[in-house]
Formats: sequence, structure tokens, C-alpha cells
Amino acid sequence: MSKNFRNRKRKHNKKLPARYTLLIMTAVCFITMLLSLTLNISGGPLKTAAGYVFIPMQKGINSFGIHISDKVTEIRTLKNVKAENKKLKAEVEELTTQLTTNKLEQYELDNYRQLLDLDAKYPSYPKVAASVIAKDSGNWFSTFTIDKGKKDGVDVGMNVLAGSGLVGIVTDAGDNFAKVRCIIDDASKVSGMVSTTEDNLTVSGNIKTMNEDKVITFTELKDDDNKVKEGDPVVTSYVSDRYQQGILIGYVTKIENNSNNLTKSGTITPVVDFEHIENVMVITQLKQTGDTKTADDTESTKTAGDSQTENSTENK
Repeated sequence: MSKNFRNRKRKHNKKLPARYTLLIMTAVCFITMLLSLTLNISGGPLKTAAGYVFIPMQKGINSFGIHISDKVTEIRTLKNVKAENKKLKAEVEELTTQLTTNKLEQYELDNYRQLLDLDAKYPSYPKVAASVIAKDSGNWFSTFTIDKGKKDGVDVGMNVLAGSGLVGIVTDAGDNFAKVRCIIDDASKVSGMVSTTEDNLTVSGNIKTMNEDKVITFTELKDDDNKVKEGDPVVTSYVSDRYQQGILIGYVTKIENNSNNLTKSGTITPVVDFEHIENVMVITQLKQTGDTKTADDTESTKTAGDSQTENSTENK
């Protein structure tokens, strides 16, 4: 008896799985819809029941469909934005490269234009253009090397120009190169002249004053009538044995009387930008002075090492 009881209990506890229940409900709904369409049943409890069942389902399906559609649209939009962004980045890089190229070309054009203006400013002198290929350490172009030499007509003692005036003088020359010492170098001395009064003076290179105020110094100015003023232009003198006459050096920025009250000294702002020299003009003609030489200009083609050697020799 207990065995039969257990069998009946086991049969009583058996339930339909959930998937079968879902299938049955789906079949019932499908049959109901089919009957409604086939028999053209309208109104009544069947329609009401169908409304309760299918309207929420339809809303859910519509909401899910809209959500999926929005996601697809977002993905497409994101892909389009990424593609557009990549395209814009490429265009920006291209424009940046083009802008850099244009700036370099404009810079080179400005340099060449300055050289042409410089050539026109001193038309009586034969010249050759050259580029700087090396310089000594430091912020200033006090000494540097150019890419033209004896094969191009460049030799020791020739004047070098840039910007609006005098850079310096050639101190050494090979077949394909030349070394230039600038007027700001400590070893440089130039016989100059105030162009407004024709009073002579000596211009000396001075790296210290260049570092402090971007000026070089002058001495031995005889100006008894006090005609020389700040802002007056200083050019190379006709008495110079190494520098061609009338090349602009710079402008007077300071004047003071010396202790002997016979001469004056002061400072000059060079007309050339000695922080940025890329291209220069070399006057391929030496100064013709006969046997006349000035002590100042004789020093101008000696290197700093030569000057130190001479000083040490004198001290012995």
C-alpha cells in the first residue's frame, strides 16, 4: 500500500516545465489571433483579452526596436565622427607642414632680399654671397666659418657684410671655406668715423658689453665742438687700411669725456644682428691704401690666439 501511495504522490508532484508552459501560451495566442483573422471576430471578450495580452507586448517590442535603432545610429555616427576626425587630423598635419614650409621659404626669401638690398647699398664693390656653415661656441656670432673660399675669390683681409652693414673680416681662407672674425669679437679693432661730423674714432669689439647691453665700445673720438650726438651713424673710416670706406657699423648710444678731456669714448649699437647670421656678402676686393696702415686695423685680422701670444711675448 505504501508503494502505491508513493507512486501516486510522485505522479501528483510532476509539473510541466516552464518552457512547455510558454510554448502552450504562445500557441494559444497564435490560435486566437488566427481565429480572429479567419472568422473576422471583432469586439467582445476575445478582442479585450487580446488587447490585454498583445498591446503590452507590442509596446515592449517597439521600445526594444527603438533602443536598438538608436544604438545602431549612435554606432554609425561614432564611426562617421572617427573617420571625419581622422580626416581632419590629416588635413591639419598637412596644413601645418605647408605652413612650416611657407615660413621657411619666407625666411629664406627675406634673407635673400636683405642680401640684394645690401648689394644695392654698396654697388661699387664686387661681392660674392656665402652661407654660414659653422660658428664658435656661445650665443654670439663673434667668429664663424662660411662655405666660400679661394676658389670663389674669397681671401684673407676681405670685408664681410650682412643685414645692413659690417660684420667683420676674413682671417683665414681655404679653397672651399673661409673664417670670419666679427667686429664684436674682443680681438677686433676697426677705424671708424662718425658720418655726420667726419670725426674719426676706434671701434673695439667687446663681448662683455654685448652680453650686458648689446653694444660695442669706441675710443679716441676727438669732438672739441661737441657735435657728435647719440644716434649718429658710425661707418668705416677712409683712413682704414683693411676696411672699405663708408660701410655702416652702427649708431652711437653713449658718449662720455675721457679723463684727459682731449678725447671721448662711448658705446655703439651694431646695425647687424650678431645673434642670427645665416647668409653674408663678402667684398672680393682688398682695401687699396698703398703703404699706409693704421695700428687699429692691423690688429683686426689677428686671431684671439695670436693676440694672446703677442701679449705673453711682450710680458717676457
